[in-house]
Amino acid sequence: MSENPPQPARSPLMIMGLIGLLFFIFGFVTWLNGPLITFFKLAFTLDDVSAFMVLMVFYMSYLFLSLPSAFILKATGMKKGMALGLLVMAAGAVLFGQAATHRLFEGALAGLFVIGGGLALLQTAVNPYISIVGPIESAAQRIAVMGICNKLAGIIAPIIFGILVMQGVDSFGAQVEATADPAAKAALLDTFAQKVLWPYMAMAALLAVLAVLVIKSPLPEIRGRDQEQPSDAGKRKSLFAFPHLWLGVLCLFLYVGVEVMAGDAIGTYGAQFGLPLQQTSMFTSLTLGGMLIGYLVGLVVIPKFISQERYLAFSAVLAIALSLGAFMTHGYVSVGFVAALGFANAMMWPAIFPLGIRGLGRLTEIGSALMVMGICGGALLPQLYVILKQSMGFQLAFLVVMAPAYAYILFFALWGSRTKIETAA
Repeated sequence: MSENPPQPARSPLMIMGLIGLLFFIFGFVTWLNGPLITFFKLAFTLDDVSAFMVLMVFYMSYLFLSLPSAFILKATGMKKGMALGLLVMAAGAVLFGQAATHRLFEGALAGLFVIGGGLALLQTAVNPYISIVGPIESAAQRIAVMGICNKLAGIIAPIIFGILVMQGVDSFGAQVEATADPAAKAALLDTFAQKVLWPYMAMAALLAVLAVLVIKSPLPEIRGRDQEQPSDAGKRKSLFAFPHLWLGVLCLFLYVGVEVMAGDAIGTYGAQFGLPLQQTSMFTSLTLGGMLIGYLVGLVVIPKFISQERYLAFSAVLAIALSLGAFMTHGYVSVGFVAALGFANAMMWPAIFPLGIRGLGRLTEIGSALMVMGICGGALLPQLYVILKQSMGFQLAFLVVMAPAYAYILFFALWGSRTKIETAA
């Protein structure tokens, strides 16, 4: 027969399934950072500021490696770039597992930096891929589906880590404090640290296998320049012609900061009320549960009933109210308000990212890299929080960090994201 058979790999279902698996994997890796803070505090006997280096190192890798990732993607294409990102993550998982097992603090941080670097490459590829694989007006809906995969992994990751590594952590902490002999204490900490080895070795193997599967998969290759309209060619040669992009980078910076505060820092926040470590180390799952519900709601209402810009504004207002609720309450109720921020945060990334890269055409890879660089907000805002809480109290510090960030997100939703349209005469 002369007719070519249909290409099933290019069906929306196939694309969404494969990309959804990638979002699940990097969601699993990313949302381990919350329980890792508690792990670092115990294994390396650190205070909060030092333990939050987990977030600092992991998210700062996006600042340093996202722009190089864009140039790598221009050479490799997005599909091969995804596979390369997975292999880099696998190498980082091996490095982290080995260093943490031997309680080498700097080595463990280096492993997290490498994992973050692989994620920077993966996210620089996969986020614009899912944004431009279909109409930009429904990009938030597609990213919401990816977010469900990501947050399901985020709910599962702290629970699995808690079972494999953090089981009995409260009694272990008391045992360490009661042990006066330095050698005996070191032996206890060594035994505790060794629990992370095989989970991270298994993760590295899975990431390497997935990289091979991505390479061999029939995912279509997409490049940003392929999305440019002929009528736009040559009209805009500089990223500075797109002010909405730069406002979007700052918006994503602040958003990731507050997302990490609500997700990864919630355990530290709850511990300030004297709640058990066994519970606080798994509080991240509560926030991710809220985000999962938020994604499901967003999937239904955007763009059928409300635009992604208007829903982003609603989310920002709700988040400000929830931050105030956390400040004015105590104990589990206050933690509940923080966890509820997951619902408010859920549809922020799916709206901010496509609004930021809208209309970039051949500059999509570079613009996406700049947006992904904004993920370093997950390093700086939590670190600002742990520093401020030493002088003004942890609840006031939480409000001081969160409320202004959400206020800017509200500005971007109502005005900043429209700058490009207004200047595109």
